[in-house]
Amino acid sequence: MIVHLQYNLETEKDPVVIVISTTGTGDPPDTARKFVKKIQDSTLPPDHFAHLQYGLLGLGDSEYMFFCNGGKTVDRRLQELGAQHFYDTGLADDCVGLELVVDPWIDGLWLALKEALLLQKEKGGMNSVVDAVTSSLSPAPHVVHELNLSSEVQKLKLEDEGAKSSDVLSQKVDDINLVAPARNTEPSLVNSIPPLSQSALNIPALPPEYIEVQFQGTHGENPHLSSLISEETTFEVPVTKAVQLTREDAIKTALLLELDISDTVFDYQPGDAFCVICPNNANEVEELLHILGLSEKGDDFVCVKVKQGTRKKGASRPQHIPERSTLKFILTWCLEIRAVPKKAFLRALVECTSDAGEKRRLQELCSRQGASDYMRFIRDSNVCFLDLLYAFPSCRPSLNLLIEHLPKLQARSYSVSSSNLYQPGKLCFVFNIVEFPACPARAVSRKGVCTGWLAELVAPLLHPNKNTLDTKGESFSTEKISIFPRPNNTFHLPADPSVPFMMVGPGTGISPFIGFLQHRQRLREQHTDWEFGETWLFFGCRHQDRDYLFKDELRCFLENGTLTHLKVCFSRDSSTAEVAPPKYVQDIIRLYAKEVARVLLEEKGYFYVCGDKKHMADGVSDAVVEILSMEMEADRLEAMKILAMLREEKRYLQDVWS
Repeated sequence: MIVHLQYNLETEKDPVVIVISTTGTGDPPDTARKFVKKIQDSTLPPDHFAHLQYGLLGLGDSEYMFFCNGGKTVDRRLQELGAQHFYDTGLADDCVGLELVVDPWIDGLWLALKEALLLQKEKGGMNSVVDAVTSSLSPAPHVVHELNLSSEVQKLKLEDEGAKSSDVLSQKVDDINLVAPARNTEPSLVNSIPPLSQSALNIPALPPEYIEVQFQGTHGENPHLSSLISEETTFEVPVTKAVQLTREDAIKTALLLELDISDTVFDYQPGDAFCVICPNNANEVEELLHILGLSEKGDDFVCVKVKQGTRKKGASRPQHIPERSTLKFILTWCLEIRAVPKKAFLRALVECTSDAGEKRRLQELCSRQGASDYMRFIRDSNVCFLDLLYAFPSCRPSLNLLIEHLPKLQARSYSVSSSNLYQPGKLCFVFNIVEFPACPARAVSRKGVCTGWLAELVAPLLHPNKNTLDTKGESFSTEKISIFPRPNNTFHLPADPSVPFMMVGPGTGISPFIGFLQHRQRLREQHTDWEFGETWLFFGCRHQDRDYLFKDELRCFLENGTLTHLKVCFSRDSSTAEVAPPKYVQDIIRLYAKEVARVLLEEKGYFYVCGDKKHMADGVSDAVVEILSMEMEADRLEAMKILAMLREEKRYLQDVWS
């Protein structure tokens, strides 16, 4: 949250601009927590902020359940306490590109400020501020002057303080490198067409360089991997089994891996997740070194420091970069070289590009005018830094730019697919090998960073066509991977075993539910006198004979009574039935509307959803809202409130990804 320290909202009469992001499960960022807690004090009178006028920009990501909740919370509470908008609230979505909202919001902000300050001027005072804002508004629509406001208006402080939208907050015009448009009629990553190719451009200000890299020879030792992970204790564990769960002709390849955790204190419950520390692809690291002209320097140690005299405020060495390590170690374990480049990075790359045409195209891609090209050819195409270097061969960035602009290589999170009660000392998980096919913007196809690495690692262990959990005669691997726990506080079995629950998990979304069912089976064997509630599983895949994961295990769970109801659908199998069978899990759920309503409303049961958010989980929650509306004879809004209440009670639970 960005509010300049000079503000005292209790007495502030001047317009206030608030920029706030959302973290965690809808929480305000750490820097705003104290402020949010303060304004949520229920003893404050309804006119507490009656003197206050403000504009608010919320930053969020609609892939997450509580989109822009930090901004919405502050906005709602300020309104309840009597504050007035001088400018409409903007909610920017990182899922589609923050700049789609941030750009026009900032454009309109200056005019709104001018009007708000003119009103104040009529009431007397603030002349210098009005003059400063007025003079900054340009009559020419394509020219944006550098704003040189008085100290009063500088309270806005909309510069980069780590906000994700920093790449669009400082703009300037650049029409110096206007080159003749290429003859191609179709735009691409490297080519633009009119009107963009003939436009003057508003491009972000050049981010200041702040990192210095010094080579220090070949002697020394790289830091241990665990030092890269500040959050948790890491465990190095062997992979003891790998099974391909899908047939060779399946569209996606799903693997089950078993880890031996018997020599560790790693503890988990079914429904928990854990993280795998993975490296970047070794060949891609070599390619990167080659393109940067550093092939001979990969094993040299480098010292990473803050550049003396940098213009960046509060500059410090990124936490994920060791002070001293080899160049190859940094590129392999520390930097997300597959990250989609942000506009600020593209802006920095312009200065490292010698070809005029390539330079112009990079300017277009980071400009306001090129926003749709950026979305289409970079963001939506999942273009990475290496792709850019191939596409723009005259671009030769320095090492410090990589460290400044590439984010931390994140550990990858997976749901546990086993029960420690059922398989003591073992931890299983399931994943699809992610594929990024070649396309005009990407010369070669690539596998997911972690899933590709794991698949290569366990290749010797794979036993084709043995699609069961208890494959006999497996060989043991000496390959080890580093993991750390990421316990889930809510996505667990009901504490009371007599409570019924429903599970929705198509594809690899079934993963945590195998752990649930294993655990339930063992509890039923150990406690024959307990009462157990009914269990439902809704599962879907493309083809019954190619990617029906855990088919045999599910049949066993059904036969021994651990699973009461199994409902499946196959989206790509053809059918000769007069009435087409359901294609997706949300379609089957609708067929069992009365049972869903009974379990959730009458029997106080639980409902779990795991898998893809956009294409499945949202469809499932829509289906549940329809069911609640129909069965309760209530309107949609009322049904949505009931679902919100179920979420609040932690009885409608999601473990979803995008």
